[in-house]
Amino acid sequence: MKKEYLSQEEGIRLDKYLSKVDGELSRVMIQKLIENKKVFVNKKIEKASYKVKINDTIEMEIEKPQETKLKPEEIPLNVIYEDNDIIIINKEKGMCVHPGNGNPDGTLANAIMARCKDSLSGIGGQIRPGIVHRIDKDTSGIIIVAKNDKSHISISNQIKEHLTTKTYIALVRGIVRENEASIDMPIGRSKKDRKKMAVDKDGKNAITHFKVLKRYSDCTLLEIIIETGRTHQIRVHLSQIGYPIIGDYTYSNGKNRFGIEGQMLHAYKIKFVHPTTKKEVEFTAELPEYFKKILEELDKKEE
Repeated sequence: MKKEYLSQEEGIRLDKYLSKVDGELSRVMIQKLIENKKVFVNKKIEKASYKVKINDTIEMEIEKPQETKLKPEEIPLNVIYEDNDIIIINKEKGMCVHPGNGNPDGTLANAIMARCKDSLSGIGGQIRPGIVHRIDKDTSGIIIVAKNDKSHISISNQIKEHLTTKTYIALVRGIVRENEASIDMPIGRSKKDRKKMAVDKDGKNAITHFKVLKRYSDCTLLEIIIETGRTHQIRVHLSQIGYPIIGDYTYSNGKNRFGIEGQMLHAYKIKFVHPTTKKEVEFTAELPEYFKKILEELDKKEE
């Protein structure tokens, strides 16, 4: 498929101009098209930084979406909310968001394919239809799924511009002294173990805010809000300052008196602007039963 535009502006970056005039593609997608030499200005390939001129002829070559190879699976989902544009799901711990190495099926993407069939955004590609953002396999909680491209672009842009508010609940090892604090440390791929992330001065900026909800004898319940969405951000930041999340085998030794496997981290709340109504909406996901039981045990011991 080919799209063509005659520039009516001057001095704007090519990627910014195209994202402004084309409501169907996000700026990230346009930048990928430019990188892949699928965008031409006056029949010539230009960089994303090229400044458009009046009457420039701009062409974009967009490949047709391929048929998804994802296998629909009838997997029960905890749906918090659904309309014609979005589905809000409370993902259980242990479920991958989309297929990857060692996880070809049984994912959230497989489940929503069965539930929604053809009514999903195709922007996420063959194995991520409708998936706007993700949380780790062993992190439970809120996920937004887009049912059309317009919604996908709207929410993706809000996330990119830090216009969404994501709130998490975590149980960490140790007694956190500060009632509230912020962690501002860049995160990048670990140079010692490529499967892990680490605080790295050459990494991408990452900001995490936390507030103590309750202190117990040897652990602390935190409410966490992230400004950025780096891979494993909360887990890396809390481990770096000496308060690893209980059950996190990657960023702590994983040993805990509760016998929990996988981090006690829950995506509790999300706030964003609805792509159609343009009104701010907020959704919360109830804590998993195992998480609530552990907190009940801790509360009893504190009585």
